[in-house]
Amino acid sequence: MMAVNSACRDKMGVDSGKYVRYTPEQVEALERLYNECPKPSSLRRQQLIRECPILSNIEPKQIKVWFQNRRCREKQRKEASRLQAVNRKLTAMNKLLMEENDRLQKQVAQLVYENSYFRQQTQNAGTLATTDTSCESVVTSGKQQTTSQRPPKDASPAGLVSIAEETLTEFLSKATGTAVEWIQMPGMKPGPDSIGIIAISHGCTGVAARACGLVSLEPTRVAEILKDQLSWYRDCRAVDVMNVMSTGNGGTIELLYMQLYALTTLAPARDFWLMRYTSLLEDGSVVICERSLNNTQNGPSMPSVQHFVRAEMLPSGYLIRPCEGGGSVIHIVDHMDLEPWRVPEVLRPLYESSTLLAQRTTMAALRQLRQISQEISQPNVTGFGRRPAALRALSQRLSKGFNEAVNGFMDEGWSMMDSDGIDDMTILVNSSPSKLLGANPYYNNGFPSVGTAVLCARASMLLQNVPPAVLLRFLREHRSEWADSGIDAYAAAAVKAAPCALPVSRTGCVGGQWLQQFMEVVRLENLGHYREDMFMPGDIFLLQLCSGVDENAVGACAELVFAPIDASFSDDAPLLPSGFRIIPIESSKVDVSSPKCTLDLTSALEVGPAGNKTVGDNSGSSGNSKSVMTIAFQFAFEIHLQDSVAAMARQYVRSIISSVQRVASALSPSHFGSLSGSPLSPGTPEAQTLARWICQSYRCYLGVELLKSGNEEGESTLKTLWNHSDAILCCSLKALPVFTFANQAGLDMLETTLVALQDITLEKIFDEQGRKTLFSELPQIMQQGFICLQGGICLSSMGRPVSFERAVAWKVSNDAEDAQCMCFMFINWSFV
Repeated sequence: MMAVNSACRDKMGVDSGKYVRYTPEQVEALERLYNECPKPSSLRRQQLIRECPILSNIEPKQIKVWFQNRRCREKQRKEASRLQAVNRKLTAMNKLLMEENDRLQKQVAQLVYENSYFRQQTQNAGTLATTDTSCESVVTSGKQQTTSQRPPKDASPAGLVSIAEETLTEFLSKATGTAVEWIQMPGMKPGPDSIGIIAISHGCTGVAARACGLVSLEPTRVAEILKDQLSWYRDCRAVDVMNVMSTGNGGTIELLYMQLYALTTLAPARDFWLMRYTSLLEDGSVVICERSLNNTQNGPSMPSVQHFVRAEMLPSGYLIRPCEGGGSVIHIVDHMDLEPWRVPEVLRPLYESSTLLAQRTTMAALRQLRQISQEISQPNVTGFGRRPAALRALSQRLSKGFNEAVNGFMDEGWSMMDSDGIDDMTILVNSSPSKLLGANPYYNNGFPSVGTAVLCARASMLLQNVPPAVLLRFLREHRSEWADSGIDAYAAAAVKAAPCALPVSRTGCVGGQWLQQFMEVVRLENLGHYREDMFMPGDIFLLQLCSGVDENAVGACAELVFAPIDASFSDDAPLLPSGFRIIPIESSKVDVSSPKCTLDLTSALEVGPAGNKTVGDNSGSSGNSKSVMTIAFQFAFEIHLQDSVAAMARQYVRSIISSVQRVASALSPSHFGSLSGSPLSPGTPEAQTLARWICQSYRCYLGVELLKSGNEEGESTLKTLWNHSDAILCCSLKALPVFTFANQAGLDMLETTLVALQDITLEKIFDEQGRKTLFSELPQIMQQGFICLQGGICLSSMGRPVSFERAVAWKVSNDAEDAQCMCFMFINWSFV
């Protein structure tokens, strides 16, 4: 039974003395209409009265008031429910913060104790040093080193239970205790609307990250999601459960083999041989903890796999506690040793960065849980005509397809084509039917694929002083600055020759704002004329996934991945993702002390107008921030067109690299010159121009030809220079010269790659005597244009001595006779 309050009656003009009562049948009829239409029009209300005789004795105005009150109560219920949820969340967050405060207090107390202990030990050591001349300290140190290496653990079934319990204890001490010194991740402030409390390790073995968060999912559901790593961990390629066994206390032990994709083409992928232990604590909390089984005996083992580096996972996992009022409080710990010494030196910060681990692994787990929770609470919210779960699956496919292109594993059908030998770009071909078509050779609407194989052109490059988010936004918003519309049309035609008319909005969000990721459909207009022999539309559509565009997200990896889509836009349609990945490289500590002999070339440079210093001289501030960009583009093609498509792809990606370098130079706060401030990739127009200038300057200052052919027509000059037997290296004209270009022999001599080249300064390749000699003779370059150096010894980037018969250094000038860089040629070099 319901009654209309007097305030509402007065407001709506209903007689205040009239008390309206409704029978249960009348309320049921009104509720039924309310569920269909919460705000019926006057005609609809009159129709209701005609269709329901039981409402015939109620005036239309009274029914209108009933609906108003019903909407008011619904709004009040929703607001009350929202406030209750916020209150529960704040209560749980407050509990988390109190626990974090207790942990920090314990950590402070422990540090104070350790500080006083070490201070006392230092004083005692100082006292003993004056009286004790024995080698006991050396023996003790050696003993400590020996005992710190633990013996192999017993991995038999009984031993696995012991390892599991030990892993559980160590994991909990990291998740809620003081086993690891945690510091708040920069840029991540806890609050009701934040993803959670994010922390990274400080001073521990390997890299580690920790997160605490709240989700409105039950613990068992959370555990189910987190264990299915392939559904949310986008860097995860495979997880195979090799064995399962139960423990006496109701827990489960699983032996897993896991593979992770490499983030860039310059480093190998990682894999893990793991034990995962799932158990239930006395307070109802679910614990899932993992660790590597590399150092074990008497148990199953996983042999090393080709093209993978076996990494180590230290005790990590998830603590999932039930929350009062529903939902769960989650503690996540990821702790790995990624074997950073197995990658080039310039990339090691990526594998030593706890921030990157937090961004791509720890926070990814929380985001997945938050997204699924949102999908459950808002199941009818759709984008592109799809439910949120379907959009999430599409974004996962885009990410996985791009990772496959970047890695190009042989067991997926990829094979490498021969390189033309003038850059670090690789061309891969995959003729496996499953790559493009899956199990079905036709799509849903029966149109066959135009291509029978897939070709991928990929490369990586080092960027200086350009925020990844800024560069990615430019690439997204100014596609015409780097893309070729004809090749876009070709890529779309190769996927399917069918009309594409998507009745969808341009942008759709995959998750909330906290996800920092969105998916959109990009419309490229009037490109259908490219393939006149095919039935192509005037417009082409790309499904595009963008992430990492927030400049305030510290250490975030920025990605722009896209793929042509056809008219069906079906869930099982093939996707060939291409795009960019930009990963910031955290600045390593640099010795800022001045060397004894600073090679200050700018002080001797007196070319051009007074005060006109060399382009790119920013007083040695280069290298403050670095990032590595990985580019991968995929094309479907007929197998008999492989060579022509490979040539097109190689030229296209080189032009993209050139465009990106120009854009990065323009966006960089320091505005380096394209030739003297950043490493050049061979095959680009800038590299061809530099090769011509090198030869011109050599002939001008030394009076002889550098190259035997004497041909200076762009690409042929560059190719001849690249394959020259002597090591040719260019360095910038700055206070601390760094190498910007080298031919193949130069890279071999320095034992480096084009991407890592700019990390090597001119000083590094000479010993103390060599630096003094070079420093005394370098000013002659600016006066007479060249110098000749006697034979001697220099050093590679790996510290190996290299002997050379003689060397020539000359100033490289452009067509306007302005100095651009300095070039060295080491003749008849060899490793000692």
